[in-house]
Amino acid sequence: MSWFYIYTLLEWTIRLVMVPVILRRRFWPSVGLAWLTLIFFLPEVGLVVYLLTGGDRLAYRRVRRYRRFLHTVRPTGRAAAARGRHATRAVAHPEASRFVQKAGRLGDTPIVVGNNVELLGDSREFIARLVRDIDAAQHHVHMVFYIFKPDDTGWQVGDALIRAAQRGVTCRVLADGVGSWSSFSRNGMAHTLRQAGVRCLPFLPVAPLRRGFARLDLRNHRKLAVLDGRVAFSGSQNIVNPAYNHWRGGQWIDLSARYQGPIVAELQNVFLDDWMFETQENLDSDDLFPPQEAAGDVAAQCVTTGPTDESESLQRVILAGIHAARHRLIITSPYLVPDEPTMVALSMAVEQGADVSLVIPKRSDHPLVSAAARAYIEPLVKAGVKVFQHDKGLLHAKTMTVDDSLALLGSSNLDVRSFYLNFELNVLMYGQQITRQLRFAQTRYLEESTPVSLEAWNRRPTLSRYVDSAAALLSPLL
Repeated sequence: MSWFYIYTLLEWTIRLVMVPVILRRRFWPSVGLAWLTLIFFLPEVGLVVYLLTGGDRLAYRRVRRYRRFLHTVRPTGRAAAARGRHATRAVAHPEASRFVQKAGRLGDTPIVVGNNVELLGDSREFIARLVRDIDAAQHHVHMVFYIFKPDDTGWQVGDALIRAAQRGVTCRVLADGVGSWSSFSRNGMAHTLRQAGVRCLPFLPVAPLRRGFARLDLRNHRKLAVLDGRVAFSGSQNIVNPAYNHWRGGQWIDLSARYQGPIVAELQNVFLDDWMFETQENLDSDDLFPPQEAAGDVAAQCVTTGPTDESESLQRVILAGIHAARHRLIITSPYLVPDEPTMVALSMAVEQGADVSLVIPKRSDHPLVSAAARAYIEPLVKAGVKVFQHDKGLLHAKTMTVDDSLALLGSSNLDVRSFYLNFELNVLMYGQQITRQLRFAQTRYLEESTPVSLEAWNRRPTLSRYVDSAAALLSPLL
């Protein structure tokens, strides 16, 4: 028997074996079809990718223990007590009342009032404010970031953590095992921080044997810092130089916020959940949740998601927000790989009379994701959505504003990975003032962007259009 026949037999064996495997998993139809397409055309590649990223689990025992903690221990902990009189149900403009009620049911945490929110759209300003607050911390510093890189920016924060640890402040840092891999190299930044007394750990380290061959592509994409339980930072900003990995030049353009008020206790709880998941250590004490006084007039709510979450709360909240739009809806996202419900919701918002604008980068750092995103532009524009391509760097801000009532800021992209796979963190804010503040930043992005003309878009080379359509077939896997 020739090698050709052996190779052909191997390929068909992979195809025939993987069909029942995919069907038994009970994927969403689009996801299952994407897997079958990849395996049919590239059997060997498809098999390897599926073994690395197609499973449905993290470490089973860890997830089961973590869910038991969320359902039994956390509801009676200090964070629940810290909410107290700040929880509310009726906020924002009357037109948004139905959405507020729905978000209150869908979100993981209650809506809390009395918050101050300071938007930070400059990366250097964000790092400077974070370092200043670390230097002022007296009890603890908690951080979880997808990228914590040992560059100039990373060492600014790292040195601040070392100074804090030396004066007796408890510093706990989680950094994603893939996004921050260079910090965990031998004698890297993490080693230096540990020697100084900072507890610095990789979240979901790439260690297949230790993790029971769990999926390697499930990552902690959150960006969060909590200081003394009184101040918190969250948004799209990583701890990395603004020009990080942007191979076509320019800088990453991020947007984050500095929070004070009762929402800090909710953000603290997010960190403690992640710490519990990675270390099995339940941190729950009075000094982590100091009494929260009103610091402003913004009502806010944490919306998290992750592979341990079965409720799909993030997607439900975003879809509810899109459906609630009556006048103006603006979304910015660096990666656009929407599923069918999101596409339908955006077109329905236009049909309801809303002015819908979607701002995405003209160039991205992920060519395959960018190709898939381009395949969605034409149907969106045909549906009446105004699509803008930003060309002043890599727009990395993840935002949504709905009319003059609702604002969403966080780490999630408008893609399947953020909805279902990664650990993500977003803050939903209610009220005219904060919505207009966030829209002011969005307006700047719009002014720096070029609107997509359907006529000009359709003049793209035929080969490019076929490549984009082919990449879109893999959208559910991206």
